[in-house]
Amino acid sequence: MPNIYFPYLNLKFYIDPIAFELFGLPVYWYGIILTSGIILGTLLAMQIAKKEGLNPDLIIDFILYDIIFALLGARTYYVLFNWDYYKDHWVEIFNLRQGGIAIYGAVLASIVVAIIFTRAKKINFLQFADVAVFGLTLGQIIGRYGNFVNMEAFGDYTNSKWAMRLLKSQAKPPFSENVLQNIQSAFGAEYIQVHPTFFYESTWNVVLLILLFVLRKHKKYHGQLFFMYLIGYGIGRYWVEGLRTDQLLLPILHFPASQLVAILSIIMGIIGIIMCRKSDKTA
Repeated sequence: MPNIYFPYLNLKFYIDPIAFELFGLPVYWYGIILTSGIILGTLLAMQIAKKEGLNPDLIIDFILYDIIFALLGARTYYVLFNWDYYKDHWVEIFNLRQGGIAIYGAVLASIVVAIIFTRAKKINFLQFADVAVFGLTLGQIIGRYGNFVNMEAFGDYTNSKWAMRLLKSQAKPPFSENVLQNIQSAFGAEYIQVHPTFFYESTWNVVLLILLFVLRKHKKYHGQLFFMYLIGYGIGRYWVEGLRTDQLLLPILHFPASQLVAILSIIMGIIGIIMCRKSDKTA
């Protein structure tokens, strides 16, 4: 039986999370997909760097520093907003094999690393950021398919044309009440039927990447592409996060943390563009 399928599109997938074993250790598709996203994103950023007059080797140097801190940022973000669980399970904080990373944590950590890196290299941060967002966006496009093979980060119940069914015994909780009240039976098994939010966000980022390529041809000042990324990704992430059932909630407020960060991202992007335009006019 398929563990993932789209009933209204007649698409069926039989996916084993483990791609193969190496020296007796399982190698997961999730890791392969994320690694592929990093590699391809790096190669794209290097190509853009050439066109922007930056040394492409700077991208590799940055990645070598950033990859560890981005992972730490992604994990820290996830753990902080699941502290009620991890405060009693300290050992599991370091168990990345069970999943539990948040892309916004990686993005925030990467921005901090980029600020420090560009100061050390004595290059313009905004110019570097305009290049890096191409690689970041491509990495996000590819990386979201890691959620697909892991059967995680899905949305609430839907009966739309794009509805995705996941084998209930393999899908990663939490499941909303709405999802549990609409369990589907097929192939002699139970399936949950949900929004394929991995596809929504990945597709949104494809559009964002195309927009960045178009804007690059008409770029007027450093930072223009970086701040447009903050706005574009923030809008898409706010929408997609509202559909998901595994939202990381802010303490007390019980508001999705990633939606708040998305709002702040949009605000920062708008302010950044306004400030850069003023600076460009007075230069």
